[in-house]
Amino acid sequence: MAGATRGAGRAMAVELGRAGATVYVTGRTTRQHTSEVGRTQETIEGTAELVGAAGAEAGTGGTGIAVPTDHLDPEQVRALVERIEREQGRLDILVNDIWGGDIHVEWDKKMWEHDLDKGLRILRLGMETHIVTSRFALPLLVRNPGGLVVEVTDGTEEYNQRYRKPFYYDLAKAAPLRMSRALAEEVKEYDCTALCLTPGWLRSEAMLDTYFKVTEDDWMAGTKQNPHFAISETPTFVGRALVALATDTEVARWNGASLSSGGLAKEYGFTDVDGSAPDAWRYITEVDQESKEADVTGYR
Repeated sequence: MAGATRGAGRAMAVELGRAGATVYVTGRTTRQHTSEVGRTQETIEGTAELVGAAGAEAGTGGTGIAVPTDHLDPEQVRALVERIEREQGRLDILVNDIWGGDIHVEWDKKMWEHDLDKGLRILRLGMETHIVTSRFALPLLVRNPGGLVVEVTDGTEEYNQRYRKPFYYDLAKAAPLRMSRALAEEVKEYDCTALCLTPGWLRSEAMLDTYFKVTEDDWMAGTKQNPHFAISETPTFVGRALVALATDTEVARWNGASLSSGGLAKEYGFTDVDGSAPDAWRYITEVDQESKEADVTGYR
């Protein structure tokens, strides 16, 4: 699980562990080192422990292994893959959920006004990390039929036809969609599958405690700031989407596809932790973008 310190990456790692997987949890924030994101609350060791706890609770034997990795460093990624090969002999699922670029985004600036160094850093974090990781991980993954490559982004291919301002954010979130399309062509001869997956409006740790200043227990209070927050979902929802894909014996039908947690809930029948199934991107398109009054009836 490349990029599993927090948010969707952490939840996907935990749900894979619940399903019985051995999950290599990577990221830059450890109990000894904090990445440029600046959050000390979440670490890869913490994620690995949650993975193991989920596996134990479910009785599946799922385990988490924390490996500090800067995915912009080819040698660190090479060492990670070599370790997986040495310890497991195979790689069945590669999830590229590496990001951490929000802190560099100047949301209201034009391309030529945006700080260039910050913009290029956004592209490195959102694009180059994925490329480096796939470069070293895919040779191991394609050795066995049935391998799954999941590029994680923000927004479906349909929704991201819109401009996701600003310029650098737009590029960073469009790239995984194209990467999955390209990798789908390259891995299919090995009977492997590549696709792109997006959560909806994610109630990540930062979304809760920094942007809306609420907790998961009282998250609905966030609708006082933005009533459309009612369509938001827990990170577990996209984690369950990933498990549904990983356990689908006919997952190859999704090769090259752009998928969302809400869309896959309809396909596979899973729900969020509260029993609902929020279809955020359809809601954002049909309600929020149309400036309609917030109403999630029929959308979750």
